[in-house]
Amino acid sequence: MRSLFLVIFLWMGVCGTAWAQLQESFSDGDFTQNPAWQGETSFFQVNAARQLQSNGPAVTGSTIHLSTANQLALGVQWEYYVQLALATSSGNYAEVHLISDMADLEGEGRGYFVRMGGTEDEVSLYRKDGGTATKIINGPDKSIDAADNRFWVRVTRTADNAWTLELDVTGTRQNYVLQGQITDSRYTSSVFAGVVFRYSQANAQRFFFDDFTIKDIGPPAISRVSVLNSREVEITFSEPVQEQQARTLANYRLNNQHAPVAVDWNSSQPQRIKLTYDIDFETGANHLLISRLVDADGNVAQNLTATFNFTPRAASGDVRITEVYADVNPLQDLPAAEFFELYNTSSKTLNLQGWTYRDATTSTGVFPAFLLKPNQYVIVCAAADTSLYKPYGQVVGLKTFPSLNDAGDDLHVYDDTGQLIDMVRFSSAWHASTAKREGGWSLELMDFTSSCKGGALWKSSENPRGGTPGQANSIQQTDQTPPAVMQATALGADRVVVRFSEPLDSAFSANANFFTFTQNLPVQQVTVRNPDFTEVELRLATPLRENERYTLTVKGVRDCAGNALATPQTMDVILPGAAAAEDVVINEILFNPRTGGVDFVELVNRSGKFLNLQNWKLANKESNAVANARILSPQALLLPPGGFLVLTTNPDLLFAHYPNGKRETFWAMASLPSFPDAAGTVVLLLPDNTVVDEVAYREEQHFKLLKNVEGISLERISVAGPSVESNFYSAASQVGATPGYANSQAREGQSGPAKLTLQPETFTPDHDGQEDVLLLQFNLPQSGFVGTVSIFDANGRLIRRLASNALLGTDTVLQWDGLTEAGAKAAIGYYLVLVELFDLQGRKEVLKKTAVVGGRF
Repeated sequence: MRSLFLVIFLWMGVCGTAWAQLQESFSDGDFTQNPAWQGETSFFQVNAARQLQSNGPAVTGSTIHLSTANQLALGVQWEYYVQLALATSSGNYAEVHLISDMADLEGEGRGYFVRMGGTEDEVSLYRKDGGTATKIINGPDKSIDAADNRFWVRVTRTADNAWTLELDVTGTRQNYVLQGQITDSRYTSSVFAGVVFRYSQANAQRFFFDDFTIKDIGPPAISRVSVLNSREVEITFSEPVQEQQARTLANYRLNNQHAPVAVDWNSSQPQRIKLTYDIDFETGANHLLISRLVDADGNVAQNLTATFNFTPRAASGDVRITEVYADVNPLQDLPAAEFFELYNTSSKTLNLQGWTYRDATTSTGVFPAFLLKPNQYVIVCAAADTSLYKPYGQVVGLKTFPSLNDAGDDLHVYDDTGQLIDMVRFSSAWHASTAKREGGWSLELMDFTSSCKGGALWKSSENPRGGTPGQANSIQQTDQTPPAVMQATALGADRVVVRFSEPLDSAFSANANFFTFTQNLPVQQVTVRNPDFTEVELRLATPLRENERYTLTVKGVRDCAGNALATPQTMDVILPGAAAAEDVVINEILFNPRTGGVDFVELVNRSGKFLNLQNWKLANKESNAVANARILSPQALLLPPGGFLVLTTNPDLLFAHYPNGKRETFWAMASLPSFPDAAGTVVLLLPDNTVVDEVAYREEQHFKLLKNVEGISLERISVAGPSVESNFYSAASQVGATPGYANSQAREGQSGPAKLTLQPETFTPDHDGQEDVLLLQFNLPQSGFVGTVSIFDANGRLIRRLASNALLGTDTVLQWDGLTEAGAKAAIGYYLVLVELFDLQGRKEVLKKTAVVGGRF
């Protein structure tokens, strides 16, 4: 069916040039101007009665039309007079097109029209969808079944898309009868309107139209919102709007806060405006509020709202890394080629061209053009391996494919603008099975909907082939556990970082009401930190005091899966002090573990300050130079005054060997520097590589009567004493080691004015952990003394030379383990400790003290 639209407009001045309603009576005898009609103008005439009359060719099946511009579509009333001097039929009827997007009304346009006549001799409202016309108000049959039909038609459409069709067959315009009502909102804007006549040969001049009226009956409404780019949006209204209010920037609010920086209104299309912003639209739904607009008749629209979606590019997380195959040997049933898998979780078809893959180094692979559709997988591998994976699904081959390290690696995927889309920092330790950890099995992401990171969301594939490239993963589980507070650390007087067990919903959780401190410390700002959103930084309005304990209560935050922390969790927060050399010392060393065991190094904080050991390092020495440094922790690691920290590679195994150890003090490191059994050096470093403490050890330091030193640690005797060989001794044989608690040989020397102090004066060298060694503590007025230390029995016989011409410092500790020069136990009894001192001027001084070797009965 071909159609014709007719709409009449009049320019008139209302606060400047504006569009207004008009009744056209054809009294000027001309339909080619004011307004201008187009179409088949030669087939129409204005007759002597000043009516528009058909004057087309006298050929059966003819269709003629006229159209003119019409921009009114919502809140409008159309009214007109019609005379059909004929009996209507399937080949004889008239149409008035109220709304159309095409000037050629006989084409496949879109809009609404009223048909008068036809087989049912009725007046009905239709919606036109291209080549299809759908009757949406079916008027009563036989309403215009006379040989000469004269009537008025009135159509009303409200701003909320309620249509009413009325007919007055008396010709008086006073007796309208309702033909039907409907709500339809498919088309809310207009470009043209007009008339269409279809007739047989005898009826070519029997169609008469008059008194066309288009009336604005309400304020303007939003018909359509079109996103032009990331910062521009075009709004089409139901009718033209006045320039002054349209150009007022303050009338527009995007997402409840942003005003545009420019508004474009053009008199040639006064029903449209373009808004330009200085920020990108949010991904997803954007909300627009227009506080005030005025149409040509002065009708005021207030608080118009519209929502539009903006998804021109992939957002972070739209594409997920869902499977990683790094260690291919021993093979199961997959190709011997590395791959990782991507999955499009969004509703957008994304072009991967120019996207990049990077590993933990600087290596980069660039994606070719590839369209990844919603809910589809793609296997990513080296270009040379694409043929191996084509049988499994869609494949993208990269000319440069950074190798995936077997033990673990960083895998980052960026879009063509450099935006991080997804990343995985995987580890072979994520394989729960030791056998699968050896290779041949992929790691699969269990929950695609979660933006959380870390090993908790990954498991070994359960597919017997070893993986599921290009297909749904063999394991699919959702996260139903709320986040837990793992640590709260003060990084400064006004900064506290709270670490959670999993990534948070960053927008929701950045709420100061979720975080409260004792002492009424107000939280000024909350930031969920990139890139993995597991840390929240709190900015405080009142500074913390150093070494004072505060309690932080956290509630309400939720993870990226939507699980909320309903039960409040508390955590102590302490502002640590600045670390100085020897604040933390090496307190115990296990360098020769039991068979199947692991080394450990125990630290103790001997300062009165809380200290943050983040990025501190443990090292050894090679060729007298510090080497092989390992970072203790990249995250905050707080050590309280007097606190112990046990560094090892396997805390569970260490605890199994030493069940008396304090498991909460054990700290897992990926690896320790090498500490050989025969001899070595343990070095503790600050982040800037300043040496905090250093201890050299030898296997010969162990108690000489021990038959087997495996599993026996060397313990610091005096925490306050120097880090010298004489201040370390074998742990008591019944415990072997004391990880995380006081050393079995711990003993603090007595300080005082005496140049030599023995502690204890009676000792029992039986290696039971109770006063096994005699400490000789020197308190000399200056450094540079040279001393010879000898032990004599009650008969005056020399039984042990502890030092011979040794250079002594101002604070030196020596030890006697109760053994003779021959390596035998000294007999129970009294002994003389004789010290010969020589100062820098060569003066000699002799010190004498009595000690007792005791025994237990």
